Amino acid sequence: MLVSYHCHSRWSDGEGEIEDFVHAARTMRLDEFGPSDHYVLSPGGKLESWSMPLDALDAYVESVQRAAGHAGDSTIVRLGLEADYFPETAEELRRILASYPFDYVIGSVHRLDGFPIDDVAEDWLPLTEAEKNDIIRRYWVRLKEMAQSRMFDIAGHIDLVKKFDVWPTIDISKEISAALDAIADAGMSFELNTSGWYKPCREGYPSQGIVRGCLQRGIPVLISADAHKPEDLIRAYDRAERLLVEVGYTETVSYAGRQMVFHPFSR
Repeated sequence: MLVSYHCHSRWSDGEGEIEDFVHAARTMRLDEFGPSDHYVLSPGGKLESWSMPLDALDAYVESVQRAAGHAGDSTIVRLGLEADYFPETAEELRRILASYPFDYVIGSVHRLDGFPIDDVAEDWLPLTEAEKNDIIRRYWVRLKEMAQSRMFDIAGHIDLVKKFDVWPTIDISKEISAALDAIADAGMSFELNTSGWYKPCREGYPSQGIVRGCLQRGIPVLISADAHKPEDLIRAYDRAERLLVEVGYTETVSYAGRQMVFHPFSR
């Protein structure tokens, strides 16, 4: 089962129309493709430059549904969204998500109390070691809260905080374990996001050790590329599948109507 669910078009910060991604998905013989453009309901109403406008959600959904109608039978087009979690706007986001027929919603944390986790490396440079450790620790606490909200289906790039090769110098295993426990308790899956291999951290999201922790808790997995260009829809998928099989995963998942479907790996 070859799917690519974490993809960004021109509706947010990607390159290409949804139809361009659908064409690429058919060319690559994907079984299912789903765009998941950014939707960020920030506290205070600040619009992120990499998010779709908040009033564009109707048009976005309509465009995906239109593309699905033109896709033919070779590749199924699913309706997805990547939504950021903020405690302050969680209930409003819950109401919004319930108003649309999404097949899946990716839950992510890109901002932590105003700090931009993954914008540019320079944001981290002025911070002391203690400040970096505190942000990393609180990031995992926020991921736990995100899962506990039970609004999302897929946990997105769950160790994104390492993107710029910033690593904790304190023990945060307790916070990581609590976040993974919450993801498991919520019945979510997680993505092995291949884009991390192309970032300064040079490691998939999440690390192999965290993938093992997910397997131990029975958390289902799917591979994603976090594609911002149609040609990247299945970038490094072979590498990701090899890692998952090495760790011990034997199956992956897809989604329809926010329900999980299991599929065995091909090897």
